[in-house]
Amino acid sequence: MILWAVAGVTTLGFLVALEIAARHYGLPGPLTNQAKEVLFAPKSGPLLYASMALMMVVLPRRQRFVAAAAAVGIDIVFFLVRWAVDAKMMFGNGALWVVLAYAVIAVTRRTGQERLLLLKGVGLALLLVTGRKTGDAWLLITSKTRPTVLDPYVATADHALGDPSWLAGRIVRATGTVGSHVLDYVYIQLAVAAVVVALYQLRNVAAEGRFPRHHLVRTFLVIGLLGPGIYMIFPVVGPVFAYGTDGGHWAVADLWPNTPPVNAPYHMPFDRITPRNCMPSLHTAWATTIFVHSRKGPRALRFAGTFWLIATLGATLGFGYHYGADIIAGVVFALTIEAALRAQARGWDRSAMQLAMHGTAVFSALLLSYRYLPEKMAAHPWVFGPLLLLAMVSVVHGYIRTTRLWEPAVAPAPRPEPQPEPA
Repeated sequence: MILWAVAGVTTLGFLVALEIAARHYGLPGPLTNQAKEVLFAPKSGPLLYASMALMMVVLPRRQRFVAAAAAVGIDIVFFLVRWAVDAKMMFGNGALWVVLAYAVIAVTRRTGQERLLLLKGVGLALLLVTGRKTGDAWLLITSKTRPTVLDPYVATADHALGDPSWLAGRIVRATGTVGSHVLDYVYIQLAVAAVVVALYQLRNVAAEGRFPRHHLVRTFLVIGLLGPGIYMIFPVVGPVFAYGTDGGHWAVADLWPNTPPVNAPYHMPFDRITPRNCMPSLHTAWATTIFVHSRKGPRALRFAGTFWLIATLGATLGFGYHYGADIIAGVVFALTIEAALRAQARGWDRSAMQLAMHGTAVFSALLLSYRYLPEKMAAHPWVFGPLLLLAMVSVVHGYIRTTRLWEPAVAPAPRPEPQPEPA
């Protein structure tokens, strides 16, 4: 209980600080944007319903039906009112109202362990929703406080990997509108996919009266909390902006996805609007954690986790949002955080500390090499390309090997005792 209280106070303080920072630049922060969605059209209706579904894991089955029906009913009323006044149409207010209503119910109508469990469910739901608003505030801050970007450094280092964003961009264009729409939907609805996996992991919470020690939502939120800090240290806008038409007159030239750049690395001035949200690729990091956590599910869930990872990689590269170097850093970033959180949940030991330190060291080495060795990497692609991939594989292998040791041993099936032969 004390840990949850400390986490709540820390989160609130962090949100208040972001609110103040956003208002310093003349825009509303995460708290204001979230409060607006109580009445005004939400930014993402699917995310609000996914968050409500996450909260409902703590409810008995009958109450789940009541909560879902109430959310749909409220949204129908909002729909009719918006249609009548010709306002922006979007669903999701009902889901937010239900989550807030259960927060009130937990405080006023529940006691003891039942209250604590319901508050945890409400807290997870609100954290997932507020995390989206927090990310928006972070992106605003990166664009306002980092006037130059390091895209020429990463683009040069990416020559060692064969310029995968340029290749993927041409492939996506060749697939036409159908391929683009599928990848775009996967890219946008990543949080919804995470909730689907989390719902499977948390399916027994109501019956057991407790949450598991570790689940996907923990890793998802920590990645979103720590990732933007790296954006501030290593600001990158992505190839479609730095080398494509989306960058306008700030772009080096209209090169993506046809012609990889050959200019020397330099600090590149860029606008104060485009987020510096490339290094590492958090979409890759989140998709990696979805893949990892789906491995213990049924076949359909495992298939979905694999598909979401592959499609996310295709979208991040094929839409020009990321370089190949970002993808490698995103995988290492995700597995390092996942390993640390799993280790924290089970109690730190030597293998856990070694795994976390190894991931941190590899991630730091990647950033330093992108910043200080890009020209050498581009000049010797057959050396540095395999080295980058081996660095990522070393973290993947270390994670698999170490976490397998943490799995409970399966007792062998008892062998039948020999029976005496009949005389």
